[in-house]
Amino acid sequence: MTEHEDAPQQPEPPLPMPTTPLQPLPEDWERALVIAAHPDDVEYGAAAAIARWTGQGKRIVYCMVTSGEAGIDSMPPEQTGPLREKEERAAAAVVGVDEVEFLGHPDGVVEYGLPLRRDVARAIRRHRPDIVITGNFHETFGGVILNQADHIAVGRAVLDGARDAGNRWVFTELLDEGLEPWNKVRAIWAAGSPEAGHCADITDTFDLGVRSLEAHAGYLGALPGHPEPREFLEGFARAAGARLGCTHGSIFEVYPLTLY
Repeated sequence: MTEHEDAPQQPEPPLPMPTTPLQPLPEDWERALVIAAHPDDVEYGAAAAIARWTGQGKRIVYCMVTSGEAGIDSMPPEQTGPLREKEERAAAAVVGVDEVEFLGHPDGVVEYGLPLRRDVARAIRRHRPDIVITGNFHETFGGVILNQADHIAVGRAVLDGARDAGNRWVFTELLDEGLEPWNKVRAIWAAGSPEAGHCADITDTFDLGVRSLEAHAGYLGALPGHPEPREFLEGFARAAGARLGCTHGSIFEVYPLTLY
């Protein structure tokens, strides 16, 4: 795997960018679980929104499907994984998240299927969130910019695993672990989606989002030509903010969750 294959959740989009207005996200919830494929995925736009919500007193937990161990071409996985876990914990702390889990799926070859759905359902039953946040899992980021396979697999598993979490008769082994069904996830929010219709105002927390991405110094330093974090995030945040009517914004596609 090359350094670029475990790349940012929000690569530079084609122009022109969308200009349709975005709706504000609801904030009448208390707990969220963020499920992402790799360390650093959350930091490419969503971290500043996380900072907004933890600042309101909401409880947010991060769950990383992989440890990003295949993300640095010049460093073997057994060294890269611990480095990236450490950087992700530091990045999370910047935005008020003190609990970060790693599920241990292999980086770069994450497979959609029952084991991943079970792990998602298990995490949701343990943390009992109102909202589940993941990343863009469409095939592209808009236009011809291809998404990465792990992102797609994880997002699909989040959609299905969130419903599995509420069904007593799916993954009955979770009952043996003492994990009762949790069917109160209101919605799944996919950050950075090209189909986003909602946005969080991150004007006051944008700088925290930048610092959160900067916490991945070892990883970013190994990516040739990666722009400075503030430079990279500024364009996306200003474009999103203009569609919401604020200075900086973070976009999300909303999937209301039902069990039918």
